[in-house]
Formats: sequence, structure tokens, C-alpha cells
Amino acid sequence: MPSGVENTFLVEVIGEFMTGMPGNGFIALVNCIDWAKRPKFSSADCILTGLAISRVSQLWKMLFDLFVLVLWPHLYAIDKLAKKFWTLSNHLATWFATCLSVFCLFKVASSSYPCFTWLRWQIHRVVLVLLLGSLFSLFSNFELVDAFNGVWTNVYKIYERNSTWPSDVNKTLYLDMLIVFTFICLIIPFLLSLTSLLCLFLSLMRHTRNLQLSPSSKDFSVEAHKRAMKMVMSFLLLFMVHVSSILLTGWVFLKLQKHQANFVVMLTLTVFPSGHSFILILANSKLRQNALGLLWYLNYHLKRVKPLASLTFPEFSIFQEN
Repeated sequence: MPSGVENTFLVEVIGEFMTGMPGNGFIALVNCIDWAKRPKFSSADCILTGLAISRVSQLWKMLFDLFVLVLWPHLYAIDKLAKKFWTLSNHLATWFATCLSVFCLFKVASSSYPCFTWLRWQIHRVVLVLLLGSLFSLFSNFELVDAFNGVWTNVYKIYERNSTWPSDVNKTLYLDMLIVFTFICLIIPFLLSLTSLLCLFLSLMRHTRNLQLSPSSKDFSVEAHKRAMKMVMSFLLLFMVHVSSILLTGWVFLKLQKHQANFVVMLTLTVFPSGHSFILILANSKLRQNALGLLWYLNYHLKRVKPLASLTFPEFSIFQEN
């Protein structure tokens, strides 16, 4: 039976799960309804929908991992299929968020360089190339996962036998492979997002300088720069917390040898897919307006206390015809 500490962490992770699912589900629902009304799907909506769906899968995987860790900890250590599914969902979520950062850069920033201008006009192809490239790297990652699982299985078998010297050697090998594996999988998305943030900052500085030289002119792109920078910066900060949690998961399990310590790390892991969805909703005008419409709709009908069967949706903007 789960202990009191385990039950507490179960409740907390389920709470974070219930917080993250509505946010990501709302993004996917709004974009799918908008696509059904207007078959023309923009690149931004496609990226946001893919990101939301991948994070829904990611949250379900984390919830599954927590229950396995509490009820069947031996399966948590050796389940290869679960590790591959985690690699898939984490990889797709990371790359969709990276594509969103690159998309914000080319849509908001401006530059006199011909290469930048050409890429800006070809932004749809740029996003497609990034996604196809991420799929190619995903297949390479699966090969690394197989090798990684082989080392992990040997480590866990030695760990269960309470061996000393061989266990320390294998632990070191496992942790080294974990760092290398994480670095290979996540360094390119991190560098692309960081470069996007720096380019947005330089573009904002140039716009600010132009405004100082011409005080009478108005440049509304300054606010767009700030919103884009806040979105990319929030992704990078949460992304670094997420990567740190992934590295801590293996270290905590092997060094502290307590399953309870992993619960704290898993709580941190759920912050990224749960919290970032609400940042995206606030940063996107369409999602923000529909979220406000949904809140108004719920508040209005809760006050009237109508039966569920009599509820209608005329006030909710995503259900209205254009």
C-alpha cells in the first residue's frame, strides 16, 4: 500500500495534471474548431496544435509513470516501451515549442540582411524543414534509447543485488550516458530558441533606437517584440528546469536510492507542460479572447444555475460563425 508521503505526492501530481490538461486541451480544441470553420490552417495554429497534443501525451505519460513508481517500482525501472513513448512525446513537445520560437522570430523581427528576408518569406517551409529534421533526429534518438536501456537494465540488476564496487562503476557509466543522451537530444532546440531570443532582442534595440531618432513616429512592433521575447524567454526558463529535472531523476534514483525522492523531481517535470500552455494562451490574441469568452460563458451560466441539458453556446466566440 502507498505510504502517506506517496499519497501526498500522488494528489499533488494529479492536481498539476488536472491543471495542465485543460490548458493544452483548450489550445487544441480552439484551433481544431477554427480549422473546421476555415480549412486554411496557419503555421502558427499548426505548431500550437501539435504542441498541445504532444503535451497532452506527455502529461498522461508522467501520470502513468507516477502510478507505476508508487505501485510497481520494478516496472518503472525496466519498462523499455514506456521509455520510448516518453522520448517520443518529450521530443515532439520540445521541437514544436522550438518551431514556435523560430516562427515568432521571423514574424516579428526585421532585418536588412537578404538571407533573413528570404527566410521570412519562406517561413512555412522553414518550419516544415525543422519538423522533418526533428523526425530524422528522433529515429537516431531511438537507437540511443536502445543502448541507454541496455546499460540501465544492467545497472538496475546490480542495484537490486545491493552490490558495491560494480554498482558504482555502472552508476557512473549510466549517469554519464544520461548526460550525453540529454545533451544530444536537446542542445539543438535550446540553441535555436536562444538564438531566436537574442535576435529578437537585437531587433528590439534597433527599433527602440529608431524611435528615439524619430520621436513623432509610431512603431507598434515594439510591443510585438516584447510579447514574443516574453514567450521565448518563458520557454527557455521552463525548458532549463525541465532538462534539470530529467537529469536529476536518474541521479536521485541511483545516488539516494529512495523512490520518494523521485516524486519531488516528477513534480518539477510536470511544471513545463502544464504551465507553459497558459503562457501561450495569454500571449496569443485568438486564444486569449476565446479563453475570456469561455470564462464569461461559464460564469454567466453558473450564476443562472441552468441544467446541463439546457446549456447553449451562443456567447462563446469560437462557436460563432464568421
